[in-house]
Amino acid sequence: MGMRISVAGASGYAGGEVLRLLLDHPDLEPAALCAQAAIGRPVTSVHPGLRPLAGRSFEPTDPSVLADADLVVLALPHGESAALVAQLPPTARVVDLGADFRLTDPAAWGRFYQGPHAGTWTYGLPELPGARSRLAGSTRVANPGCYATAVALGLAPLLANDVVAPDDVVVVAASGTTGAGRTPSDALLASTVVGSVTAYKVGGVHQHTPEMEQALAAAAGVPVTLSFTPLLAPMPRGILATCTARLAQGVTARDLRTALATAYAEEPFVELLDDGAWPTTKATIGSNLALLQVAADERAGRAVVTVALDNLGKGAAGQAVQNANLVLGLPETAGLPRSGVAP
Repeated sequence: MGMRISVAGASGYAGGEVLRLLLDHPDLEPAALCAQAAIGRPVTSVHPGLRPLAGRSFEPTDPSVLADADLVVLALPHGESAALVAQLPPTARVVDLGADFRLTDPAAWGRFYQGPHAGTWTYGLPELPGARSRLAGSTRVANPGCYATAVALGLAPLLANDVVAPDDVVVVAASGTTGAGRTPSDALLASTVVGSVTAYKVGGVHQHTPEMEQALAAAAGVPVTLSFTPLLAPMPRGILATCTARLAQGVTARDLRTALATAYAEEPFVELLDDGAWPTTKATIGSNLALLQVAADERAGRAVVTVALDNLGKGAAGQAVQNANLVLGLPETAGLPRSGVAP
């Protein structure tokens, strides 16, 4: 038997993806499967692909049941984790997929979320400088958002190497519909989404904006100003982020590529593609992989980085398992696929 992982919010898209990864993990296995909105329902009625869990049903979200495991994964809506964490033992190891503990600035939390700021946990993006050692010694991890993961991976090395300016960053990123969760809405009906791409939360009001600025500022060593436009794309899962920033004086395309290649040369889950190849969301589906490409728009004086990842993989559940591996002292890559599913 492996180490046991309890999941709160196990009936959601991210929670279900956590379970799928745990089922194929050599050292981890699912423990309590809690889902307050689906108590008593068979797991396979919600996640029909998880056949090894046939015969199991979702349980009430009981803190004592959750805590009877080696680690707890919280896959709850933003703003719900803090109340549950307050009922867990202080020694419980937790990875939170929500936003509750990501931000360091209470004022930023107040502008984008409801309720009081719950505090700040170790930020769970291992590929950022110094993050791995902090995660390995942590018991409480705030998993990054899917958009923030793509943007930080694409731009942090460029800002850290001073090849782009921190005061003029623009991101346009498309997400699959699972990024909005399972709650039904007219905006997510197939007849609304299929054949259409829609901008939403335009004008700096998307909740991931302060998280992206925070992660990029940590890399740059100075504040970063970012304009973010999210798009809803007609696909179930995936993120494609196009990130641009003003080039520093004298910087070339080779300088940009060198910064990214050096940062990710030894990273198992971040790959800079060969010149001329551009990331596609399809190539990352089902994996914990982020694919990058970079170009210099010399006429406009801007760097352009495109990043593709699976919003339920590296953008959520895969990242959570990667962080759990680090917290539990397991091989970081254990149980995490690098190969996508295509076509």
